Amino acid sequence: MPRARRSRRPRHSAQRRGRQLDLDWEKLVKRYVWNDERTPYFTRVANLSRRQAHYELFGYALFVGVLSGVLSVALLQGGAPHGGTEGVSLYAFTVCCAAILLGATQHPWAAFWCSSAPLAALVYFMFYGFHSNLGLLDQIVLVVVMLLWLLYARRVVAVAHALPGLPGPAAPD
Repeated sequence: MPRARRSRRPRHSAQRRGRQLDLDWEKLVKRYVWNDERTPYFTRVANLSRRQAHYELFGYALFVGVLSGVLSVALLQGGAPHGGTEGVSLYAFTVCCAAILLGATQHPWAAFWCSSAPLAALVYFMFYGFHSNLGLLDQIVLVVVMLLWLLYARRVVAVAHALPGLPGPAAPD
């Protein structure tokens, strides 16, 4: 018995035939980049729901955890210009562990330890200086980014402290 021949066109193109591909950038940005529920960065801490606070703490923990984890491993290879980076690598590892705890428990002390990373970076720059390849503009940008991160870190600690009293379900879906 002969087999039925399959069409060489993919199935999904047959479903989309006659329909134009709709790229609504505003809808895509609101869905993946700026979602009022999942990225409430301009909402006051007192106005957050428990779900929004959870998403904000988890996002910060993910960012700080990955950054400090990579930094702790890279510094073990002797990547700092001043050498002797065991202490800095150990600190970065403790920040990575605190980020894991922050993501899992949303504890305020874990948020505080994770939020100390930009201050530690500024202290490092003050004592050891910058890499010799960085120009003055690069150094200024780096310090400004650390200061902005430090300002945002204060919000993360405030969110972690306010989390138990926020309205909404205990954990997101």
